[in-house]
Amino acid sequence: MPEDMTRSALLVVDMLNPYDHEDADALTGSVEQIVQPVAAIVERALDEGVEVVYINDNYGDWSSSKDDLMEGALNGARPDLVEPVLPPEGVSFVFKARHSIFYGTPLEWLLAQKGVDHIVLVGQVTEQCILYSALDAYVRHLRVGVPRDGVAHIHENLAEAAFEMMERNMDAELTPCGECTLRAEGG
Repeated sequence: MPEDMTRSALLVVDMLNPYDHEDADALTGSVEQIVQPVAAIVERALDEGVEVVYINDNYGDWSSSKDDLMEGALNGARPDLVEPVLPPEGVSFVFKARHSIFYGTPLEWLLAQKGVDHIVLVGQVTEQCILYSALDAYVRHLRVGVPRDGVAHIHENLAEAAFEMMERNMDAELTPCGECTLRAEGG
């Protein structure tokens, strides 16, 4: 599809986190670095009319709601890492139970309904959910962008390897959040 026909969606992955898990201490230092760039790109996407979708792990609680996840994250160990990136009113929200945002979710259908052919992934964790989601997007013939300052990692060396794989094997666009390509319908 020609660049001028591209329609983007910003996908915010697993930012509603109570940080009460085994790797939380290793993760939060990296999350501290991405919170403001993620908040800024969400605001930019909304201002530009770009589709924004939050996708979050349900932590095995199949009776939870978006509000339950937000409350749990805000009452968790690091509400300062959650509050700036809470889902704005009116954005789509998808639950996931595994690493990939596509596995067992309606996300592929939602993106098709919106005419999206380019996704930008922000959130956590670079070497896990972001990497697997980028691969699943690539095999679905979606163009992928991953802002390096918009994704958090647990293990820096694995995150660097994940960036290299996403760029080399999935043709992912790796740019800062402020330079990331976002296109609204007809944009």
